[in-house]
Amino acid sequence: MVADSVPSSVLAVFAHPDDAELWAGATLALHARYSPVTIAVPHRDDVRDAEARRGAALLGADLHQVPRLDRALLQRLLLDERPEIVITHPLDDVHPEHRAVAAAVLAAVPEPRITTGRPSRFYTCDTYNSLTLDGPVRADVIVDATATFGTKMAALREHASQPIEQHFGPMAETLGRLWGARIGTAYAEAFTAVPILGCLPGAAHL
Repeated sequence: MVADSVPSSVLAVFAHPDDAELWAGATLALHARYSPVTIAVPHRDDVRDAEARRGAALLGADLHQVPRLDRALLQRLLLDERPEIVITHPLDDVHPEHRAVAAAVLAAVPEPRITTGRPSRFYTCDTYNSLTLDGPVRADVIVDATATFGTKMAALREHASQPIEQHFGPMAETLGRLWGARIGTAYAEAFTAVPILGCLPGAAHL
């Protein structure tokens, strides 16, 4: 990936402090080499908030911790940040808190798009074993994550209060290898395009 093939900015909105690392960490770290990346997550507690700051720093991303992720707050954030790309959870994620955040992002996107022209691309990420309530994750874009997968895993391990070594770490490793096998690389991450006011992205990368 070269500098002129990446978006000018990325906003990743997730329900929990470790979600960015788990579901999109390698891709965010890759984009952060060239362009601003912001991660927005709600406050949890002192321990988890500190873990989120350390994880985001390893990815090379700015962290925006907020009291809640609702439509009004997300609209303000989108208007302020004007990201070219937005990433969030699947709209049909198996986790109810993931679904709620994804729905809030979906509701927040149209007004900033009309006002500023941004975001121009909207993607959802992977989920538990790549299974949503409606079936397997549809991979519109699979990003070669080999170069930054180690960074993703190091950032994920910063969330030591969570079952990383026992559960989330092995799952991330498995998913990374499976998506990588589909494009002939060691590791990859998958994303699904969401229409913005009837428009889909026309690029082969995020």
